[in-house]
Amino acid sequence: MPVLSAPPGRAAMTEIGVRCDGDHEAGWVCVVTLRDAGREVSSHRVGVTVADLDRLAPGAADPRALVEASFAFLLEREPPGSILRAFDLPEIGRYFPEYEAEIRAAYHRRGV
Repeated sequence: MPVLSAPPGRAAMTEIGVRCDGDHEAGWVCVVTLRDAGREVSSHRVGVTVADLDRLAPGAADPRALVEASFAFLLEREPPGSILRAFDLPEIGRYFPEYEAEIRAAYHRRGV
């Protein structure tokens, strides 16, 4: 589970927990739990289609790592309480136009 450095002025660390249910035919619904110092601070439901996975994380078998990376991206820009409680993954790009390019670049750097 990724742990991110706390923004200035925040003592806690944010942990990202992701559980995804679904498959390559119907897509997935992922439940993301964010914790600071072991305490749950928010929970989110994220829809991911096969097209989203293929576009943003080519070659990935499931969306778990993509969703974790997407929440790390979001947490660099806003606190957990500001993240929508339920959304489809591409909605991130409506608020942060650089999202898709940055996520694809991160996957390319990893060699995934």
